[in-house]
Amino acid sequence: MIAPADMATCRAMIRTGSLSFHAASKLLPARVRDPALALYAFCRVADDEVDEGHDKDAAVLRLSDRLDLIYQGRPRDHASDRAFAAVVQDFDLPRALPEALLEGLAWDALGRRYQTLSGVLDYSARVASSVGAMMCVLMRVREADALARACDLGLAMQLTNIARDVGEDARAGRLFLPLDWLEEAGISPEAFMADPRPSEALSRVVARLLAVAETHYIRAAAGVARLPLDCRAGIFAAGRIYGAIGHEVARAGHDSITRRARTSGRRKLALLALAGAEAALSPILPISARLHARPAPEVAFLVEAAAKPLRRASRSEALIRVLSQLEQQDRNTA
Repeated sequence: MIAPADMATCRAMIRTGSLSFHAASKLLPARVRDPALALYAFCRVADDEVDEGHDKDAAVLRLSDRLDLIYQGRPRDHASDRAFAAVVQDFDLPRALPEALLEGLAWDALGRRYQTLSGVLDYSARVASSVGAMMCVLMRVREADALARACDLGLAMQLTNIARDVGEDARAGRLFLPLDWLEEAGISPEAFMADPRPSEALSRVVARLLAVAETHYIRAAAGVARLPLDCRAGIFAAGRIYGAIGHEVARAGHDSITRRARTSGRRKLALLALAGAEAALSPILPISARLHARPAPEVAFLVEAAAKPLRRASRSEALIRVLSQLEQQDRNTA
């Protein structure tokens, strides 16, 4: 069980650091909401340490050590680590899932760019779909179809984040749009990064990315019927709130350079009410055939890992490889 003081710290972190999830989590039952807040708090700490730290390589390597301690049952003396360790133990959380998130953060530290949409989806699977799969585990759901749709929701949310943050990312030296899409639109990635400005061509690329996100939102919605009834409103709400961010980007002419799309508090309340209605109707509505769609290739490894209740005790080969790259990069810049 999560210690009450640690749980209070996690709640405070999410209340100020992840507004969209905080709003959606209010519709989750306490047995899922509290471990989910602990999970998101650890993810928030991990993301912030890499994004805001001066030495990103070292930050990821420290996070890897922290994850080792968590899975050994000896978490670091920090509220989010202790709370997440309790979640790992209580839910038998497969280590491959948080490892995937750590791998995505390592890719951030390495400054990776992605040539194709599939590469962007590979990244999104790690930093977002991994969290969707972990949420399923917290709901005691390990059915492959439900896991695949949860991973779809993670892909959709991350693509929405990328579309919203094009300007902010570019000014921070990051680029997540598919490079081949930019080249097809006549945009030089290097010239854009040197001077990020809005353009009709860039707006078309952003619109194209949001269209892909929308297909994953639609697929994800089909999986909510496989979740416990009292969890459905919260997951419907998460999809609706993130989807609304994409709609705000579209309303601004897909210009993510001069402004950052936000969803008002009033709009969030309306979406929470809509999610509640959707959840109430879900038991009597027919099951969509999309529920049984094969998982996107980029998330198949997450579905397989989450469907197996036994977790591995050691780091995966993929994580070992990327951490070795970080260690080498850290030595070269020392």
